[in-house]
Amino acid sequence: MSEQAYQVIARRWRPKQFSELVGQDHVVRTLGNAIEMGRIAHAYLFVGPRGTGKTTSARLFAKSLNWENGPSLDVPVDSEIGQAIMEGRCLDVIEIDGASNNSVDQVRDLRDECQYAPAQCRYKIYVIDEVHMLSQQAFNALLKTLEEPPPHVKFVFATTESHKVLPTIVSRCQRFEFRSIPVPLIIGKLEEICKAESIDVDGEALEAIARMAMGGMRDAQSILDQMISFCGKSINQRDVLEVYGLASKEMIEKLANSLVEANYDQILGITDEFSSEGVDFYRSLLDLSEVFREFLLVSLREGQTKNNVSPEQCVRILDSLREGEDLVKMGLSEKTNFEVTLFRAVESGRSRSIDQVIRRISGMIPDEVKKKRPEQPSNLTTPSSDEPVTLPVREELAPKAKDKETKEEEKAEDNEPVASIETPEPDEPEREEKSRKEEPDHLSGDYDTNSPEPRKQVRQIKDSKIIEKRISELPDGIREIMEKKFKGDFVSIEKIDDSRLI
Repeated sequence: MSEQAYQVIARRWRPKQFSELVGQDHVVRTLGNAIEMGRIAHAYLFVGPRGTGKTTSARLFAKSLNWENGPSLDVPVDSEIGQAIMEGRCLDVIEIDGASNNSVDQVRDLRDECQYAPAQCRYKIYVIDEVHMLSQQAFNALLKTLEEPPPHVKFVFATTESHKVLPTIVSRCQRFEFRSIPVPLIIGKLEEICKAESIDVDGEALEAIARMAMGGMRDAQSILDQMISFCGKSINQRDVLEVYGLASKEMIEKLANSLVEANYDQILGITDEFSSEGVDFYRSLLDLSEVFREFLLVSLREGQTKNNVSPEQCVRILDSLREGEDLVKMGLSEKTNFEVTLFRAVESGRSRSIDQVIRRISGMIPDEVKKKRPEQPSNLTTPSSDEPVTLPVREELAPKAKDKETKEEEKAEDNEPVASIETPEPDEPEREEKSRKEEPDHLSGDYDTNSPEPRKQVRQIKDSKIIEKRISELPDGIREIMEKKFKGDFVSIEKIDDSRLI
């Protein structure tokens, strides 16, 4: 007595119509429009992660093209050709595994077979899975046939690594990007399967299964099939976590809060608990990154911090966790590397950028202090390029003049010669007499003393003479250092050249 072979859920629940394809609406719409408008290309390239429906879509597309009353996107279930194509019995739909048929001789045989007309269908369709596994010579042998195939031949290529496909092949195909299926869509499909299979499963268990699938419907269905074999007709979250070594969502959130609070004792305690329960550290690290991603999105969308963590802190922690993925996955000790990664994330989260520190310091300055800052006088006019500028000296920066007695006392105490550019100003009568003596001959003529221009010129020349005299009194070592090493110029503290302030 022979028993009927058991088919896994992934095969029994394989989509038989485009309407059953989950998460790839853009592909269904494009292919449907191409069929309705009669714009069917000779080659297609399906690219995407594993278990997202690439090979299934190739079969559905071949069924739509070869239906007796087609081409049409919707094919009746009782179509004989459609059933033969979905079951792999059709002679005109040839599925080839690129990993095992990658030699140039096999591609040459395929190229020769293309010349023959289809046996029972409208088109002869070649579906090459994992096309990136073909060798360089095999790709080159396929180029000419792929660019100008016979009118009855169509090619559909599927691959998970599009970067390994030659650009000359990609340019001859219409490319379709298959996306990772979102978790809610996977949960909805699993609920439908469990309802049809009379399986009692809670929502948290389905969510854990969907998270493990990482966007692949086939992986989710395979995990559900295994859980049914382990648990029977009733599945809960604890069973899923125990079988696959996952950490609960509550523990991951608790660990995330410990990172934010820099609670090292709690981090070590949770890590020890993960180790005793046989939790997968790499998977826990990915789940932890997903939690901080949610924190970041909430803080950016709502404009407020989530669990007292700022967006900048989330980004730095995410960078540290990402850098530790390879260390945890490929290292010798997963637990040790996991702990090191968490400690690095804590230190990264506690650091602050310079801009953030400046903003916080500026926010701590009282408004009274900010108002006391001196403002630039509004009566300053823009001088000409050849006219020196007289700028007001800030009171707190101006040197305080000392009388002669104080300076003489300081010289007596130090017993060293003091070279100073700043000398006390003489009294008004003495200053006028000294200015007349130092006045050059070409300015000693008759000038109107009430006119500002001659007085300004006399004042400028007099100041320059005073500065030169003070410079000559400086020690040779100081003057040489300023002029040669630092390329400095000696100017008066009252007279500042505007161009030298920029």
